[in-house]
Amino acid sequence: MVQTWSSWKRFPDAESGGVVEAPIGPGVYEVRHTMTGRVIAFGPAANVAQALSELKVNGGVGSSFARLFRKQPLVSRVSDLEYRTCAAASRAEAKTAAHRLLGLRQTAWVARMPG
Repeated sequence: MVQTWSSWKRFPDAESGGVVEAPIGPGVYEVRHTMTGRVIAFGPAANVAQALSELKVNGGVGSSFARLFRKQPLVSRVSDLEYRTCAAASRAEAKTAAHRLLGLRQTAWVARMPG
């Protein structure tokens, strides 16, 4: 069974030596913009800590040719992000939980829209 969500934590800046505090195992993660609440990344993962550490959150410097073929950054500043995690017993359970959470989010969004 899926555990509860962790509290929101500031996304660490790799340049300052920050580390992600997340399960080294299956679960679900959510990254959002601190000020707007806009969801930047969400999903299940076999290793939540690894998935969060691999997110491309800000662009590096490089040639314009390299930027054409590189994945675009999610946001310009890492300090604008926060994340939370939810551990699961297996990757299948994490996928099921993520699917259920997306369904709940979509239902809440539809309920807010004027009909």
